[in-house]
Amino acid sequence: MAVKPKISFENLEVAFASKTDAELRKMYLIFATLNNNLISDLGVGLANLAFKLKLPIKGIMKKTMFGHFCGGETIDETILACQKLADYGVQAILDLSVEGKGDEESFEKTTEEIYQTMLKSAETDYMPFGVFKTTGLGDFHIMEKIQAGQKLTQAEEKAFDRVKERVDRLCKAAHDLGIRVMVDAEESWFQDVIDDLAYEAMEKYNKERCVVYNTYQMYRHDSLARLMKAHQVAQEKGYLFGAKPVRGAYMEKERERAEEMGYPDPIQPNKAATDRDYDAAIRFCVENGIYLVCASHNEKSNLELTELMEEFGLDPQDRRVFFSQLYGMSDNISFNLAKAGYNVVKYVPYGPVEKVMPYLTRRAAENTSIAGQSSREFELVKREMKRRKGD
Repeated sequence: MAVKPKISFENLEVAFASKTDAELRKMYLIFATLNNNLISDLGVGLANLAFKLKLPIKGIMKKTMFGHFCGGETIDETILACQKLADYGVQAILDLSVEGKGDEESFEKTTEEIYQTMLKSAETDYMPFGVFKTTGLGDFHIMEKIQAGQKLTQAEEKAFDRVKERVDRLCKAAHDLGIRVMVDAEESWFQDVIDDLAYEAMEKYNKERCVVYNTYQMYRHDSLARLMKAHQVAQEKGYLFGAKPVRGAYMEKERERAEEMGYPDPIQPNKAATDRDYDAAIRFCVENGIYLVCASHNEKSNLELTELMEEFGLDPQDRRVFFSQLYGMSDNISFNLAKAGYNVVKYVPYGPVEKVMPYLTRRAAENTSIAGQSSREFELVKREMKRRKGD
């Protein structure tokens, strides 16, 4: 086996190789803003208000927050950002980040748009995945009723049949086009329904190769057991199993609902428990030959996966393992892993600026709340600016 490449997430020359000095200065201003909770909240609030009042701030947003965290407003615009990543060995996923109106017309429109991202992805050798949120394809209230064991009306049954058709259309497209597709995780009170749809698609399309991947939020204390059970079922039924463990995105919402409705909190007692289960999930996937997307901004988790791959004799280029981060975040992880020859994909969100505001609001909140994420990004940018001045 080839000698394992040396990886350091402190190598800033590699991390920021794709950024000009001007782009680096822009990053400095963005993360300086995000690093200050008050200014960050105020800025996002004002931007949302400006869009509501129809003020002309789209240009400013495109040059700042939107331009940093999103690839563009359209598929074609976003592919240019993906091509730039590909120049540095980082692959990409076109990620429609628009929240629809929640009616049948918007579900159809979203399905068609995601289908188009998959057609475009299949034309390249640097966009190996499609991705969708099931709630973009159908009414989550119906999924909620199904999980709660409530009887659906005839109209709801027909609506849910359409959800199943849309999920199948996208998974079949991935299969026929020779790419892969990830099913995003959502809230626990209808996640079982999403899981079932994902497993049905796996059984259908994951025979010769792994096409469909399901997502597991490891901040739920039952996720590790769910992942292990799903793998067992896949083995019994004879299909390949694809898993994307993430730490998770709906914690506050989950806790509030559990308290409000008086059922046991589905969330881990603390971050250490989430980290423990996340790392256990990654190890379980590698040990059992599961097709894995390690979606993490945690340096330790990414580094440990490279060590696990070495331990189990997996080449960095082995297509059973992908590392994944979000566009505009953790470039020190993505670019250094790619430089060392690992399969790395960035989620590259896109959509009309005003419609991507909910996504940007979450990114701002995440950067200011997750274990000093923006502080870390800000420090790295400052250090790279200093390094370049010294050159």
